Amino acid sequence: MEIIEFSKNHIDDVKDLLVELQRYIVSLDEFHLNILTPEYREVYFRKTIKLINQYNGKIFLAVENNKAIGMIAGYIEKYDKYDKVDYACPKKGIVEELIVTSSTRAKGIGKQLLNKMEEYFKSIGCEYVIVDVFAYNDIGKNFYNKKDYHA
Repeated sequence: MEIIEFSKNHIDDVKDLLVELQRYIVSLDEFHLNILTPEYREVYFRKTIKLINQYNGKIFLAVENNKAIGMIAGYIEKYDKYDKVDYACPKKGIVEELIVTSSTRAKGIGKQLLNKMEEYFKSIGCEYVIVDVFAYNDIGKNFYNKKDYHA
């Protein structure tokens, strides 16, 4: 297994991983507000790529036998004039998505992906990293807590 930067060779893998993550989120949602529509795969992929391109982000993939089995997507937070009147506005990296396919979880792949994103954020001068985790995702929150992230 190796960690690589996203390339167009793995578009379908990334779409599949994003759908797998959304299925998981839907399964956890006690209020049934999160859904998985037929157009989710294409629309959410485009949204993710746009966010990454617009805000100096990256997608890293865990690849095994030329197939992505995990991914992490992150970008740099942008501030507006309102933020700057009441906040110091340090450079922050945002981890938007982190998913490891269910058949390869608990093997340290998520940790390697997060380490790679943290390295990228540090290399461009980020002072903080923020993670986006669904409120009912206790497994995800426990994973980040082990890496010294706080809810």
